[in-house]
Amino acid sequence: MKRNRGIGTLLFYIVILVGAYVFMMSASGGGLFSSSPAKQEITFNEFSDYVENGMIDTVEIAMGKNNVAYVKARLKNTTAEGVGIVLLYAPADKVNDLLITYDTQNPGKMDIVYDTLSEESWSSILMTVMTFVVIGFVAFFFISQQSGGNGKVMNFGKSKARMFTTSDKTVTFEDVAGADEEKDELAEIVDFLKHPERYEKLGARIPKGVLLVGSPGTGKTLLARATAGEAGVPFFTISGSDFVEMFVGVGASRVRDLFDTAKKNSPCIIFIDEIDAVGRQRGTGLGGGNDEREQTLNQLLVEMDGFNDHQGIIILAATNRVDILDPALLRPGRFDRQIVVHVPDVKGREEILKVNSRNKPLSDDVDLNVIAKSTAGMTGADLENVMNEASLLAARQRRKTISMHDIEESIMRVLAGPEKKSMLVTDDDKRITAYHEVGHAIVGTNLEHCDPVHEISIIPRGTAAGVTISIPDNDNSHISRRKVLDEITMSLGGRASEEIMLDDICAGAVSDIDRATKLARKMITEWGMSEKLGPINYGADSEDVFIGKDLMKSKGVSETTATEIDRETRAIIDSCYQKAKKIVSENRERIEIIVKELYKREVLSGDEFRILAAGGTLPEPEVKKSKKEASGSHPKDEQEKTPGDEAKEETGEVTQEVSEEVTAEVTQEVSGEAAEEAPAEESGEPKEE
Repeated sequence: MKRNRGIGTLLFYIVILVGAYVFMMSASGGGLFSSSPAKQEITFNEFSDYVENGMIDTVEIAMGKNNVAYVKARLKNTTAEGVGIVLLYAPADKVNDLLITYDTQNPGKMDIVYDTLSEESWSSILMTVMTFVVIGFVAFFFISQQSGGNGKVMNFGKSKARMFTTSDKTVTFEDVAGADEEKDELAEIVDFLKHPERYEKLGARIPKGVLLVGSPGTGKTLLARATAGEAGVPFFTISGSDFVEMFVGVGASRVRDLFDTAKKNSPCIIFIDEIDAVGRQRGTGLGGGNDEREQTLNQLLVEMDGFNDHQGIIILAATNRVDILDPALLRPGRFDRQIVVHVPDVKGREEILKVNSRNKPLSDDVDLNVIAKSTAGMTGADLENVMNEASLLAARQRRKTISMHDIEESIMRVLAGPEKKSMLVTDDDKRITAYHEVGHAIVGTNLEHCDPVHEISIIPRGTAAGVTISIPDNDNSHISRRKVLDEITMSLGGRASEEIMLDDICAGAVSDIDRATKLARKMITEWGMSEKLGPINYGADSEDVFIGKDLMKSKGVSETTATEIDRETRAIIDSCYQKAKKIVSENRERIEIIVKELYKREVLSGDEFRILAAGGTLPEPEVKKSKKEASGSHPKDEQEKTPGDEAKEETGEVTQEVSEEVTAEVTQEVSGEAAEEAPAEESGEPKEE
């Protein structure tokens, strides 16, 4: 509402200024509503001709400096060009002699007025003043908007930090799950802010800064807010990028303003999110070291430890790139303590799911422990997204509770994207995708260290034509050489299945090949798992180059060694690929059975796949499904029915039988035509994890 009032006030003043401008232009004879004759500037000789010919009715003379007169003469009749007023600057004595001579010879035929400031002068001055007023007002308005509004002009050096107080919605440690050790570390900060005298008596110095390090989505920002909520002190939050501007010196000024404001509200907590945006190592840029970012970092270092003593101010910062931070920022006295926020384990995931489902109605079949076991590797943000997607799925089906099926489908949506059931897929593409995905699954099942298959689908999801999802059943943090080799072999299982079962290969295995190659190179260059090259770090191929820093580094790998790395990578890939082809060849009959079932059902769960892989059979899928069963609802779920739903359910089966017969014929014709046009290489897609 305040912003709307400000816009209304601005429009009011603009209307007033435009009205005044139109009025002045009209009054001066040059406005939009003026009907006065046109004006023209002439020379003294032309003016003399007008006077001698008796064409001038009135003359106004304004005396200026240096004996120069400004003359405005109104003609008795306008010229052919429509000119009715002539203007000129001329020596005053010449103008006087000319007019006196004419008036003596022709008395009463011309009115002469001296020492009068003409309308042109008044209008010029007023229009100039009005122009400056308008320009000044517009500049004032835009500067105010750019600097944050509220009439604060030129406040570029003011901090953009937002302050949360105890009156705001408070987040506490109860809202943070799956990070017990991290909360214990931060509890010491909370106790110091509540009882500082307890530490001062013992001569203890609380850490001035705490750096939260962890992968994106692990809850670093949430932990910082919970710390402030537990301590009951003001909480200032700002992003590292908010300090840096295009104007030199603005970042340093904002740092000073932030700490000055925090000092007035101490004890308090300052939280700097993504501190790597301003805390990168100095002296590594190609443009030199005297840039705006480094000046901002220097000021931050001074404020944290210099000669200033900010008693009662705790600085929390978060980053997932601690390796690129300046060493001066991490030394004791600044960020004394680093807290690593890990990806939650199975127990932590279950606690996070409980927190995120507190306000959600769950059906009786939901088991959060099972969900926690099937979401290994997910962060807190991923789990929150899973529960939110499940709520949206249940609401889309007009149900009052969230079922286990909703949560399982939301996990698949988060991992691989939503299903594209409406996408027209040719029979040939479905066949190729089925062999590709079953190849991944059958190879992974016959390898000891691969994760169990969770689902196989030939329904397009996201950018993939089909997916094979493998989810680990434990939280092992160590990766063995055998496990990496098995992962490479499973990645190449789709390509091996295409080559053996279809006697052809497709371009859909591009992401599989890329993943296998990256794993093989990491085995050699980073993890020291190559028998030939030994346990030596040859340097990883960094995806994002730190310009300046990397240019000053020597590569440390000779051309001969680089060639050996390429050969060893090729040897690992070839060995794993031959192993995958062998497994596919030994299971040709089993693959044909599984492909047939997958083609019929389009989706196989992990349990269904294992039954088929062990030689068992599956019951025939139900052809006819009611609307409620097709939506995946649980029998115990309650659904809201809108008027007309019951009638639709009664006629649904009859309509479905007719539509299936018609659709089958049309789809078969379209699929046959599309299979000839679409290249088979585009259909196969990689295994996704």
